[in-house]
Amino acid sequence: MKIKKNTYIWIGVFALLIIVPFGLFLYNQSTPGKLDAFAQCLGEKDAVFYGAFWCPHCQTQKSFFGKSSKELPYVECSTPDGQGRTQECIAKEINTYPTWEFADGERLLGEQSLATLAEKTGCELPAE
Repeated sequence: MKIKKNTYIWIGVFALLIIVPFGLFLYNQSTPGKLDAFAQCLGEKDAVFYGAFWCPHCQTQKSFFGKSSKELPYVECSTPDGQGRTQECIAKEINTYPTWEFADGERLLGEQSLATLAEKTGCELPAE
């Protein structure tokens, strides 16, 4: 059975369409976000971000951190079905999302700017 030249071309194109995006995905996962240190500092300063996966304001708050959102001191307050709250959030009386709680016990409700979080914790924002 003889394979035509076009077949090799199509196999090559298909391989590139699979390999290149997968390689970019792996590269993107392994490079740090520009706010990683800031997000980690928030946790080190005992700031906690309480939220729910279904909350659009929580998603917006996370988007301020870009790929560094994975480093946030985040506590999920929603049960997996989205119909209830976790025991931790009930015990802490977290009723609004997002809620930021700081080491001094103060809470800020709603989306907070990076500058506000820096001011509350003393964490340094990276230069733009």
